Amino acid sequence: MPTDVIMPQMGESIFEGTITKWLKQPGEKVQRDEPLFEISTDKVDAEIPAPASGTLQDIKVQAGNTVQVNTVVGTIAEEGAAVSAPAPTASQPAKPAAGGNGGRAVQAEAAQPPRGEEPKAASKASADSSADEKTAPLALQEQGHVEEESEAGERVRSSPLVRKIAKENNVDLTKVPGTGLGGRITKDDIEAFIAKHGAVAPAAAASAPPAPSYAPPAGPAPSMPAVTTPLQPVGGITPGEVVPMSVMRKKIAEHMVMSKRTSAHVHGIFEVDVTRIVRIRESMKAKFEQATGNKLTYTPFFARAVIHGIRKWPIINSSVEGDNIHYHASINLGIAVALDWGLIVPVVKSAEERSFVGLQRAISDLGERARSKKLKPDEVQGGTFTITNPGIFGAKFGLPIINQPQVAIMGVGGITKKPVVVTDRDGNDSIAIRSMMHLSIGYDHRVIDGAVADQFMDEVKKFLQNWNEELL
Repeated sequence: MPTDVIMPQMGESIFEGTITKWLKQPGEKVQRDEPLFEISTDKVDAEIPAPASGTLQDIKVQAGNTVQVNTVVGTIAEEGAAVSAPAPTASQPAKPAAGGNGGRAVQAEAAQPPRGEEPKAASKASADSSADEKTAPLALQEQGHVEEESEAGERVRSSPLVRKIAKENNVDLTKVPGTGLGGRITKDDIEAFIAKHGAVAPAAAASAPPAPSYAPPAGPAPSMPAVTTPLQPVGGITPGEVVPMSVMRKKIAEHMVMSKRTSAHVHGIFEVDVTRIVRIRESMKAKFEQATGNKLTYTPFFARAVIHGIRKWPIINSSVEGDNIHYHASINLGIAVALDWGLIVPVVKSAEERSFVGLQRAISDLGERARSKKLKPDEVQGGTFTITNPGIFGAKFGLPIINQPQVAIMGVGGITKKPVVVTDRDGNDSIAIRSMMHLSIGYDHRVIDGAVADQFMDEVKKFLQNWNEELL
């Protein structure tokens, strides 16, 4: 008996979800708990596992559609059971039986090429169809993968976007190793292959005239520009196309605009000497990873400094509730994580109760599960203060927007070495090379005055510059 695949309820306050991508297609084998499709809600993006082993029989809700929780979105046939052809959909017209309406049957077959074959652009109709495909949502273009066969008979699985990139760069997809599910070649795979091997020059035409046998006159060689592989836009976007916002992008947009309308934003920037932190990390990172199994990053240093500052200035860890200020009992630190498809802020709950090692473990775990779409809705809720790190991409500092309903957010800039004036205990000045960075504070002026924000940041700065905690 077939097993229904349903839209799960990812949290008590979540009533619907959008299917962003099917990771399997009808007729393909699936294993229980293997990722089957991806969804996006107003809280998280997540991969949904298959509820049973067998063969994906049909897809009832295509990628890009939003449905209520507990809606049946597909079915899985039992292992060994015969799988019937999927029901016709708007994007896949049914083929009439042979002998009836012969002309229409030919049109239907021409519009739907067999799986694994490219439609031939031999007419204006097919050219128009190709133009329409360029304007389709990127998620829909990447959702359907195609299988090709290599000379050895191996099946090569790829998406239309991957095949387009391969065609533009004359790359044989059978030579590209695939890291996607079931060996599927992803966009990252083809771009990495091109970056390593370069685009392949098209073969010369057999009818090309032979090169002249005479030698050119002696003289200096003309200056020729270097030939480089053209850069591919990040995300597989074609300049000029119009694509709809993802569910996550819409929610980010709504949240940011609402925050600017709600809070009276003010920002302050502090320069911090983190030479001591840098030296401690360099000397301890190998030992730390061996002892804990986690890499030692800078984030828990900043988290500990924030916790110290909040203990002295608890209003930083508050929120506005009508005409009241709610001073939160726990420090729930939101750590912003940049994803290829957006931004998410998982929360380390009761961060003040954790040791340095506990903070690093929690931050690493949440970051990894955010990137692999394994977060639960309650893990991105309840934050009372947020740390974001634009410096990881080279920014000196950022002026971040407050994550509502919080009243403050700290931005971490990049760390660089530069000469600075250093004053010793005797008051003598000298110039030294130090590791410097900028920290920014964004705060809600309805609740936090500039003097309070500055004094909070001064505590954070002193804590970092005079670090004296043991890591292990």
